[in-house]
Amino acid sequence: MNVIKKKISIVIPCFNEDESIQVTIDRLTLLKQEINDYDLELLFIDDGSTDNTVNIIDSNINKNGIKLVCFSRNFGHQIAVSAGIDLADGDAVVLIDADLQDPPEVIIEMIKIWNSGYDVVYGQRKERAGESYFKLLTAKYFYKSLNYLSNTAIPHDTGDFRLMDKKVIEVLRSMPEKDRFLRGMISWVGFNQIAIEYNRQPRFAGESKYPLRKMIKFALDGILSFSTKPLKISVGIGLICASISLLGILYAILMRVLTNNWVEGWTALMIAVLFIGGVQLVSVGILGEYIGRIYNEIKARPLYIIKNKNGFENENK
Repeated sequence: MNVIKKKISIVIPCFNEDESIQVTIDRLTLLKQEINDYDLELLFIDDGSTDNTVNIIDSNINKNGIKLVCFSRNFGHQIAVSAGIDLADGDAVVLIDADLQDPPEVIIEMIKIWNSGYDVVYGQRKERAGESYFKLLTAKYFYKSLNYLSNTAIPHDTGDFRLMDKKVIEVLRSMPEKDRFLRGMISWVGFNQIAIEYNRQPRFAGESKYPLRKMIKFALDGILSFSTKPLKISVGIGLICASISLLGILYAILMRVLTNNWVEGWTALMIAVLFIGGVQLVSVGILGEYIGRIYNEIKARPLYIIKNKNGFENENK
């Protein structure tokens, strides 16, 4: 009697990783041999690479279980991961980057914990080798700020490296928002979640695909996608400014009625005008960010465009 193995899909987003992608494939292929009780699918999502990444993956397609999806252009890391979630058909899905900072061997422990009844097993970084003090400090305060502003608790020191049960995947597929912050979305859906600690490694090769500009955008996506508190804070600041302005008005009236010195207070008036004007611009900017996200949603464009696929020949995808 043939025993049907559970299938696990490992989603690997890639963007210009030709220096490390072959080593990543080799380590994941070795992992397949170690976890021979499961049917492992390796699903590579190329996010518009301009180097030799696609050719290297293509040369490995004949290895059992390796599949490749190529975007028509660069859509971004979170979109590439979302495409992998859409296309994976495993009983569980693992998300892991191609730079080998997250050791593939941790997946073995994730599977064991998943089999004990958990729906999400997320990697929590105990140590983060090879990362600058600035990045560690900003990451720390990002999660503190995010959890203060958000109604959804998001575990600190986590990335997208995690295993998710199929029922969690089905819920994520039903969430169509464009400005995606997946680790927040996964926390929001609930289910039975647990952390597994691991030591994050330095990049095997190449440079980080998240420079400061992208990190700031990613942080804004996280905050604005899971909280309306910035709007409430701007309202609170507006009320405080209005109270201060009321005091200034009373001061001006008293100076007019009780004294003959009508020019006095010009400096205070200028400070008040500039301060209130600055607060108004900040508040309008916050409002504009939320309106911009509404605009992105109502355009209803596809989340990504697939240029071609390889390794799906025997499936109706």
